[in-house]
Amino acid sequence: MKLVFATHNKNKFDEVKKLVPAHIELVSLTDIGCFDEIPETGATLEENAHIKADYVTKNYNLPCFADDTGLIVEALNGEPGVYSARYAGESKNSDDNMNKLLNNLKGQNSRAAHFKTVIALNINQEKHTFDGIVQGEITKEKTGNHGFGYDPIFKPNGYEKTFAELPLKTKNSIGHRGRAMKKLIDFLQ
Repeated sequence: MKLVFATHNKNKFDEVKKLVPAHIELVSLTDIGCFDEIPETGATLEENAHIKADYVTKNYNLPCFADDTGLIVEALNGEPGVYSARYAGESKNSDDNMNKLLNNLKGQNSRAAHFKTVIALNINQEKHTFDGIVQGEITKEKTGNHGFGYDPIFKPNGYEKTFAELPLKTKNSIGHRGRAMKKLIDFLQ
């Protein structure tokens, strides 16, 4: 089965590809010749995931899934949330996003946060939604060289290391995207 993962993010694609069983041929937007930047105009993670999946279904008529992920920080009333990728501006620069978040948390006692991923799957003229959440906290400084996005400042509950310090296999088994992907893969089996 060929399945499109509606993303241009190579890091995210590579992370997800390691989770997909061999009988599923996972392809990216680039692989199908889609070079458009699909606008994320939804007010929620769910809406953004569906917008991206619907775009591929409408324009390429292929089974696909899309995800949207947000980092929700309690002390910041849920920020950056749906705006996580562009928290510090449209350039979507991870360092700028982390610096802004760390700066906004200065003086806050609570650093509790969670990541949430929502996956929208369009297959056989049906729509399905899966989600995954991981609880944790925001560290006071960046540590680790693995991962992407906010990984260097997010420490999942039960671990002493950030996502950027943990091996990808561990991150995938406990993380938000891995949890949502497990639900998707179980559904496809």
